[in-house]
Amino acid sequence: MIYLHGELGAGKTTCVRSLLRTLGVAGLIRSPTYTLVETYRSQGMTFIHVDLYRLGGPDAVEELGLRDYLGTDCLLLVEWPAKGGSALPPSDLDVTLTYQDDSRRALLTASDPTRPGVDHEASA
Repeated sequence: MIYLHGELGAGKTTCVRSLLRTLGVAGLIRSPTYTLVETYRSQGMTFIHVDLYRLGGPDAVEELGLRDYLGTDCLLLVEWPAKGGSALPPSDLDVTLTYQDDSRRALLTASDPTRPGVDHEASA
């Protein structure tokens, strides 16, 4: 579970596209802004790209059925996770994209599954 944070235009969808290409997804990679959920398959894995920006709140997240995708052969990439609130499971990695001068900055925060409550941060 990867959460992507950042204001409009920060590059969340571009980041997801780049990651999916690196993971072998071929063909058109669409923004899920209007469809809310886009699904891709590559190398025996399923990638679910979700955009919650237009969602009304946590109740609407349940209707998307995201919990059905949780498993070892599936990676969920969620834009605007704050809109999902407690209806979303915790993230394994948070990517926060911000503007800095004429460029963008990415802050990666990974949860440590062996030490609940302890996060590790890296900036790029």
